[in-house]
Amino acid sequence: MKTTTFANRHIGIGEKDLAVMLKKIGVESLDELVSKTIPANIRLKEKLKLEPAMTEREFSEHIARLASKNKIYKSYIGAGWYDTVTPAVIQRNVFENPVWYTSYTPYQAEISQGRLEALLNFQTVVCDLTAMPLSNCSLLDEATAAAEAATMMFGLRSRAQQKANANTLFVDEEIFPQVLAVIRTRAVPQGINVKIGSYKTAAFTPDIFGCIIQYPNNSGSVEDYRAFTEQAHAAGCKVAVGADILSLALLTPPGEWGADIVYGSTQRLGIPMFYGGPSAAYFATRDEYKRNMPGRIIGLSKDKYGHICYRLALQTREQHIKRERATSNICTAQALLATMAGFYAVYHGAEGIREIAGKIHANASWLATQLAGLGYAIKNETFFDTLRIGLPEQVTVQKLRTIALSKNINLRYFGNGDIGVSIDETTTLADSNLLVTVFGIAAEKSTHDAAEIPDSASIPEGLRRQSSFLTHDIFKKYHTETEMMRYIKRLERKDISLAHSMISLGSCTMKLNAAAEMLPLSNAAWMNIHPLVPEDQAEGYQILIKNLSAQLETITGFTGVTLQPNSGAAGEYTGLRIIRSYLESIGEGHRHLVLIPASAHGTNPASAVQAGYEPLTCACDEHGNVDIEDLKAKAEANKENLAALMITYPSTHGIFEEDIAEICRIIHRCGAQVYMDGANMNAQVGLTNPATIGADLCHLNLHKTFASPHGGGGPGVGPVCVSEHLLPFLPGHVSFGNEQNEVSAAPYGSAGILPITYAYICMMGEEGLRHATEAAILNANYLAACLKDTYGIVYHGSKGFVGHEMILECRKIHEESGISENDISKRLMDFGYHAPTLSFPVHGTLMIEPTESESLAELDRFVNAMLTIWDEIEEIKNGDASKEDNVLLNAPHPEYEVVGNKWQHMYSREKAAYPTEDVRENKFWINVARIDNTLGDRKLLPTRYGSFD
Repeated sequence: MKTTTFANRHIGIGEKDLAVMLKKIGVESLDELVSKTIPANIRLKEKLKLEPAMTEREFSEHIARLASKNKIYKSYIGAGWYDTVTPAVIQRNVFENPVWYTSYTPYQAEISQGRLEALLNFQTVVCDLTAMPLSNCSLLDEATAAAEAATMMFGLRSRAQQKANANTLFVDEEIFPQVLAVIRTRAVPQGINVKIGSYKTAAFTPDIFGCIIQYPNNSGSVEDYRAFTEQAHAAGCKVAVGADILSLALLTPPGEWGADIVYGSTQRLGIPMFYGGPSAAYFATRDEYKRNMPGRIIGLSKDKYGHICYRLALQTREQHIKRERATSNICTAQALLATMAGFYAVYHGAEGIREIAGKIHANASWLATQLAGLGYAIKNETFFDTLRIGLPEQVTVQKLRTIALSKNINLRYFGNGDIGVSIDETTTLADSNLLVTVFGIAAEKSTHDAAEIPDSASIPEGLRRQSSFLTHDIFKKYHTETEMMRYIKRLERKDISLAHSMISLGSCTMKLNAAAEMLPLSNAAWMNIHPLVPEDQAEGYQILIKNLSAQLETITGFTGVTLQPNSGAAGEYTGLRIIRSYLESIGEGHRHLVLIPASAHGTNPASAVQAGYEPLTCACDEHGNVDIEDLKAKAEANKENLAALMITYPSTHGIFEEDIAEICRIIHRCGAQVYMDGANMNAQVGLTNPATIGADLCHLNLHKTFASPHGGGGPGVGPVCVSEHLLPFLPGHVSFGNEQNEVSAAPYGSAGILPITYAYICMMGEEGLRHATEAAILNANYLAACLKDTYGIVYHGSKGFVGHEMILECRKIHEESGISENDISKRLMDFGYHAPTLSFPVHGTLMIEPTESESLAELDRFVNAMLTIWDEIEEIKNGDASKEDNVLLNAPHPEYEVVGNKWQHMYSREKAAYPTEDVRENKFWINVARIDNTLGDRKLLPTRYGSFD
């Protein structure tokens, strides 16, 4: 093995393993396996034209050179992004810790108690600061949260409003521009009319169903919205408030003056700016709207022995269950960043948060006084951290800008010539003095450095917060680094991640997130750049974005890409909006149907509805393929109204369909576009691609195929790659003067994690990427060969092989033994494994995707676990084990039960806890028994203050 080749470290299978695996599968070579898996007519004829693979050392030096091209200025731009201090204990033990960043969304609650608790902390922080009773555990960013608020209010219209077609959303003119742009993108296909105006003069006509206001607003002004909110409610309108989460430590929270929804960003809670993202948005609302709220909710529950625990609550609202009737298409959110923000509040507590906010406000108040003394006009009388400043006659914008830039300072420049200054947590006395000096030089007046900033508050008493917050003990106990470190570690030990074992979730591609890919993210030159700085200050980012875009175009075969979508579902939505814009441009805007196979992931129909389309389902045949006759019949019957086909390839059934090229031709003959869902792109890279197959565009999941970690449920990135005819319709950004199809707050979405994928592609190179795809297919077929004679494989390709994942048959097991696929999943936890994908896309089955990163030894350990469980099922079938009291029905077995004084089962503790020698040598102890999945829905307790008593 070449020890300097990154691909050899990333791919788990070595040359010595290959012969063993190929023999088990029943083929002579890897080439034979691939040729029998992927249709010959869509195979690439040439190798991908990518730069030669870099070694880890070469990439480290390359990415450091790029980082050095970014200039870290002191940015007072604000507008939704602020410099902040990430506590080192959180950066080191969470952000840089693979247990936290390689874990999956916590659907399997028993092995996710640590991050579930951390996310419940986050929800508690949000509820406390906003004074709302209910919060989700994050959304993608502030702008998409605002758009979700608009959609939710639209869905909450009264029957009378629906009958009268009340479809106007009032948005105050002092909302952040990027938020307004995303609201507009999302509103149009929903049939929502956006009306912009001043809340002070707004008239509540019958067509208005909801309002969105900013607190503090775009100019930094803290407005008293109480009368406005009362008027809105009197007119039957809901009110959503975009609130600065940190300001709510000092300002009267929206929940206390009648808000129905409060949303915003938690970036200020210790999350770097990252050139725009990622950071966790928050979304809080009234308890009566809990079933209408988008995103995931953590709630309390109990395990089978009555121990309090945590789980994802009210999942029936979500796209994976409700599909086109879901409240949102949200799948990936920002769990890792929400976890960090929650820990930030735990570490600082109420007193620390209040002190940080107070210092910011005192700085801003002092600055306002100094600038007024220099002849500048402070346009916003009441503020938290942001001043809008009018210039004296002798000072021009260009003069001030030149002086500021010479001092490495970025200010905000409004279109009318006003200047914005937003103070943040990192602003020091020296920074404040320098700001005054800059304004003094511009005004040609002398200034003097202050020795200290006096504690002062200019917020009127009627707008000051009087209520307490963060009163739970969790926010009082961990204020030293030792205690905080141990608390984080205590939670960490409760969760299974890729640091423990293979996570075999089908359609999720839980591959290695290599350390060499992750290390650059901790470089301040990537962390501390505001997204709206002049481009010459972000040259490193710009080069990386250009290079990565070119790589993704090469890999997909397309000619353009947008990196703006900050999740896979956001990528789906973006692709559909691009299609909509294209069709409108050629006079085909009336097309409103999107054809979607029955096997599709729930985000597909949910995204179609969000984009204003009507999903039309086509059937799958008994072999798991799209029923081409049904597809053809429905496409041709609706050819005048068909906008697109959304199709995943290889399919969610884990096979490469032979007729995919013909399917694309059928859709094109009907005048529609082919959208390829990139969820399974890990089986395509280097062997085929969407353009070769015949698609017009696709989205990619960087957090699947391209090695960016899942983070326990985000962050993700969902770039959209397009053919040439769709290039004019890619998303723009309001900061560039073009807000067409804008889908995220920042111009480049979650730019801060793009170095991960860039590292992966640069270090893998063409050969490494191709070998990774081949290894993913090899590993899946090896597992299929090992398990086909017991469980059975539901679907194979036409030549008897699976793609990069397979579906295990469990339905007959349930018929014969009473053991369900859920019982098997829970029993796997006793072996130290995360469950495969449960009952998707076929009910009563398990879908397994091993990825290329796993070694043969790990695959064999997993097979041994599955076959041991099979034997345990056979014992139940044969009457050798009780149907009522067995290791599967009682799984998982928590540590407190195994070591307790009472053992009341008909099998031994050893059988429960140490089913194999592998487990005995490396036991992952679970801390809760099987969790009640209905208790926490019947009584939703979404904060640390809840109790079932």
